[in-house]
Amino acid sequence: MSPFYRFAQELSFLYFKIFHRFELKGLENVPKNGPFILASNHQSFLDPPALGCRLPRDLHYFARNTLFVGPLGFIIKNLNSIPVNRDHLDLKTLRLVLQVLSSGEPLLVFPEGTRTETGKLGLPQKGVGLLVSKAKVPVLPAKIAGAFDILGKGKIFPRIGKKLTITYGPLLPFQEFEADFSKSDRYIFISKRIMMAIEEIK
Repeated sequence: MSPFYRFAQELSFLYFKIFHRFELKGLENVPKNGPFILASNHQSFLDPPALGCRLPRDLHYFARNTLFVGPLGFIIKNLNSIPVNRDHLDLKTLRLVLQVLSSGEPLLVFPEGTRTETGKLGLPQKGVGLLVSKAKVPVLPAKIAGAFDILGKGKIFPRIGKKLTITYGPLLPFQEFEADFSKSDRYIFISKRIMMAIEEIK
């Protein structure tokens, strides 16, 4: 973990703790070593730093490829961000993601593909199913609560004082996703199973 990444973690944690009464649950479910996909619901732009600020691992993130320019590009690149085309997961990005996971590092993915417009869980996309199927790694489900009220779609400034909670659920081993389906059906099956696990987190 680089000093810059560690500094960003601490800064994010302080912000969430001071301004949003940040609460974290289930940290004991996070694997101490080895690759995994961290799969969470997606409520706001605050989700990635909130999910990673107390994680004792070097978490990798997706970021829109158009952001990798200038000072912002330098910053997000040094925060383990992986450039991705929002319209589709191209072969180059897939190879990079699989390389990250094969090196033993975790990756954050939002199965819904985009932020919720209502605060409720959306429908899963097959992208996370494809990644799990290709990488053959376990999945750590997580649930975010409160981020939509703080900075959901349509809000420009975060609402100070609103509580933010992150809960990590039990780890799902890869064997749980093995099923006798065609490729496309298998990806959807995996994605739905992951969303179910997120929904079941209390």
